[in-house]
Amino acid sequence: MTEDAVVDVPDRELLTIGAFAARARLSAKALRLYDRLGLLSPAFVDEATGYRYYRAGQVERARLVAMLRQLDMPLARIAEVVAAGDGPTAAELLGAYWAQVEARVAGQRTLAGYLRGRLSGRSSEMYQKFAIETVDVPEQVVITEKRHILADELPAWIGAALGRLEEAARECGGMTGVPYVAYHAEVSMESDGPAEACVPVADATAARAWAERHGRARGTAVRVVPAQRLAYTRITKAQVAHPQILAAFEAVEEWMAAEGLTATGPCRELYFADWEAAGPEDPVCDVAFPVS
Repeated sequence: MTEDAVVDVPDRELLTIGAFAARARLSAKALRLYDRLGLLSPAFVDEATGYRYYRAGQVERARLVAMLRQLDMPLARIAEVVAAGDGPTAAELLGAYWAQVEARVAGQRTLAGYLRGRLSGRSSEMYQKFAIETVDVPEQVVITEKRHILADELPAWIGAALGRLEEAARECGGMTGVPYVAYHAEVSMESDGPAEACVPVADATAARAWAERHGRARGTAVRVVPAQRLAYTRITKAQVAHPQILAAFEAVEEWMAAEGLTATGPCRELYFADWEAAGPEDPVCDVAFPVS
């Protein structure tokens, strides 16, 4: 039997894998891969020979899978698109994926520009746009939620964790300061911190009772943070995005070194504004280090 043969397999006209591959303008190797990945299965497999046969109507799906793979779309996302068939749902799934790709590429483009500036010795120029100040913060009782997390999950977790803690603050006498996220180690695509969401509250006794009730469900805790001085710079919503925020942290560190100050605790981001209501150029966050 030749690879381009047409055969009758139980009452249906089917194509051998070679003939189908030619029509789909793909290789037999690619079709076997798609079958193994669960993206495109043969219409019939001969149990005696193991030969695979396809319907002519599967050609468009095969071509679609091939094109989606050229977009580096994850297998699970490809399965969702092809399962949706032709129509607005499949188009929306593709559009959502491509928007994520463009956002990632935009971030990488910005990071590349930032790194070019550093490697070419222009770091000081970048840091000069940040105004650094200090502020004294009194002793605070904080309720916290700590998590090991990678960079791509961080924005969603910050919003959710601070939201949960702000809600819990109602049981602890109310909030007495700006919510913040402290980084006990680097958070990137390779390093998972941990990061700790913190909300200052008024009632230490109520806070301890809250922590006991919630136990370790989300890494929750309550602790007393001693009075401290913070060196900080204020940034806009647009600057919170990676890697712009890296320049803000480094600008504060450079200023600290010039002033002879030493970090006495983890760096942090203090979110003092309504994130959803803020525009890209509105100040929303202080990037800070506790110093002495």
